[in-house]
Amino acid sequence: MVPDISRGSRTYGLLAYLYGPGKRDEHIDPHQVASFDGFAPDPGRDPDTTLADLTRVLDLRVTQLGDRAPKRHVWHCSIRTAPGDRYLTDAEWGKVARRVVNATGIAEEGDADGCRWVAVRHAEDHIHILATTVRGDLRQPRLHNDFIRAQAECRRMEKEFGLRELNAGDGTAARNPTSAENFKAERAGRDRTPREILREAVRQAVAGAADEVEFFTRLAQAGVRVKQRIAPSGDTLGYTVALPGDRNRDGHPIWFPGSKLAPDLSLPRIRKRLAAGPLGQEQDDEQRSVASFAASSAPSQPAQARRQATRVAERATTTLGEDDAEDAAAQLVGAGELLDALAQTSPASTRQELQEAARAFERATRSHIRAERADNRAMRAAARGIVRAGSALGRGEDGGATAMVLSTLVLLAIAAARWHSARGHAQQAAASAQAAQHLRAAYHAAARTPMRAMREQGSRMPQPVRQQHADTIRATLPQHTDRLRAEPGWDALIITLDQAERAGHVPAALLKQAVNWRELDTAENVTDVLVWRLRRLGNLPAATDGPPRSNTTTAKGSKGHAVDRPEARTAPGYADANLAHIAPVGPSSRGTRR
Repeated sequence: MVPDISRGSRTYGLLAYLYGPGKRDEHIDPHQVASFDGFAPDPGRDPDTTLADLTRVLDLRVTQLGDRAPKRHVWHCSIRTAPGDRYLTDAEWGKVARRVVNATGIAEEGDADGCRWVAVRHAEDHIHILATTVRGDLRQPRLHNDFIRAQAECRRMEKEFGLRELNAGDGTAARNPTSAENFKAERAGRDRTPREILREAVRQAVAGAADEVEFFTRLAQAGVRVKQRIAPSGDTLGYTVALPGDRNRDGHPIWFPGSKLAPDLSLPRIRKRLAAGPLGQEQDDEQRSVASFAASSAPSQPAQARRQATRVAERATTTLGEDDAEDAAAQLVGAGELLDALAQTSPASTRQELQEAARAFERATRSHIRAERADNRAMRAAARGIVRAGSALGRGEDGGATAMVLSTLVLLAIAAARWHSARGHAQQAAASAQAAQHLRAAYHAAARTPMRAMREQGSRMPQPVRQQHADTIRATLPQHTDRLRAEPGWDALIITLDQAERAGHVPAALLKQAVNWRELDTAENVTDVLVWRLRRLGNLPAATDGPPRSNTTTAKGSKGHAVDRPEARTAPGYADANLAHIAPVGPSSRGTRR
């Protein structure tokens, strides 16, 4: 049950809409289900009553105040049940209306001086409450936090009426579009309202922006109308944005301040993000490599940008399992920017799911835990690198690197859901889980081609070599080996270990490092996760050129076990595709657990 509260100045105008046919004749049988005294005129049921009659009754106290009356004296609250809920009766909707006006302070139970109001039903799944905000004693009601109080009352009524129980909010969510905005978007043939389109455009402009100038430049390049509010000193005090072609009844553009799009999109909040600046010299080698990459004057390749982002996303996922709440909150904000950057530059095969993931995760980036002193510069640098590298192809190294980063981001979203759930952030936890679903779908689309090539290549390796790497996996993951063998990615894991060995790594040590980075219980396919971790840690290609020629010659010892002989690795037809591009990595550069 979702309440939506707004203010206005025309009682008659709103009543005309509530009792009218709607924009497309969607209003059916408009009538009252409750009113302030139970006897308010009802034009929907009494043919001798007009809208003007009802307006005069509701505006009585406003008229008595004359010039002292509040200009925006109309309080409007729509309440809608969730899709799939049963339809409430008129009597039940009447109870809902009386409880909401009581909870919000419009007309508390037993208060003879409460505001005048009516509840109108013109559809099966919702009602509208219209109230005039002048009390019987000619004072104005105390409506502070009216939305929060209405929402809390709706959560209680959901249980009592047997309706779908929605997650409780905490006041940090972005404002939902109004019914009028939704209807207008539908008439214009848009699947989203201008408010939602602009919110996404501003988020994407912020993602990895170096400074305020770049932020406004990106907004303009995205085709958004931007108007900055300039002080006499020349400083920018704020900004508003408008969607081209979105105009009011007078033909003027409809402008939205950043703070009305989302709480964290006001200019002061954006400036706090931008103020962090580039990574400093005090950071470790891994963070400096990201900063150097992002600050490069020449745009880096999309695949390299995604590899760097994978590294940073791994560190952020680990942070979410630690005790520093501020640092975790900062990483969530950075993860939102990273998703926005990927959504802008993803290939067509993953674009839709990534856009949906970014929209869902946007809710997970905001809570009452503020990251005032925490550092997410590495995440922002990774997002900047992805934007600067430009659009990725859905094939080859770009496609494989996209699958690599998405594999990690699925785990990050799951970790975010757990982090929020442990702190009672119900809406943020649900948003993180929803983002994880979209990221999984995007991952499957991105990984389909490179994983298939690796599986085919691994399946045609000489049997002794396959057995050697299988023994390595069994020794490292004895409790998971049977599960891994049953997964489709087993052969891809085998060829990845072999390529790592040929690149100079010790397969057992590299596999142990990949396993120790983080638990594997939340992974949908453990083999897939390990493949991408190993390829990232070992600097192996993210895509292969295809399966090798089959080889029927095997080298075995007296007991049938693999013999690690050079000729076994160079037998005719043995796969060494792409290995010429792998720089040998000596033992000193294998690294420690990250």
